[in-house]
Amino acid sequence: MIDGLGRVLVLGPHTDDGEFGCGGTIARLVSGGGEVYYAMFSLCEASVPDGYPKDVLKTEAIEASRRLGLSEDRLIFFDFPVRKFPSHRQEILEVLVELREKLEPDLVLVPSQHDTHQDHETISREAWRAFKYTRVLGYEVPWNAREFTGDFFVGLTEAQLDRKIHALRAYESQTFRHYADLDFIRSLAQVRGAQIKSPFAEALETFRWIG
Repeated sequence: MIDGLGRVLVLGPHTDDGEFGCGGTIARLVSGGGEVYYAMFSLCEASVPDGYPKDVLKTEAIEASRRLGLSEDRLIFFDFPVRKFPSHRQEILEVLVELREKLEPDLVLVPSQHDTHQDHETISREAWRAFKYTRVLGYEVPWNAREFTGDFFVGLTEAQLDRKIHALRAYESQTFRHYADLDFIRSLAQVRGAQIKSPFAEALETFRWIG
């Protein structure tokens, strides 16, 4: 159902959110010839661990995206302050409207509508306002989820899941985070796959699907 879509826009509040939430789906879309763009709204410089350059997450994001098959010209970076997106809702909405007009995507992938992180919540809500006449699916970030309605599943091959995991390994500066456990990522893909009788899968939630 997603393979025939021409242009897809992934919205990541922070670098690595898209890879965690829908990296396998990105790999599947790219391998099927899809035109995928990835917009990241914060470089999280205030959260970079000591010992790393402040722009390390941009460098890591470029490498992670390359491992998923995305060239650097498909990446779009913004520099909204991490954890303060609610104070910038209108600016973010205006950016999203500009992306809508420029890219005219067939599908937009956003954080789940039940994601409790304030930055994720802002992107999710403002994306719905900007793209409500477009196909919109929400991706899963389990450690932020109050609840998650996974009603849209994307089956993955082992090679596609491996590309997701390989991409996440590019974020060397983030390996201290408890959720950056690649065995957990594989296990979740196995659980989602079992729900649809597939080796692996990612679950997404339907904001709107237009057939």
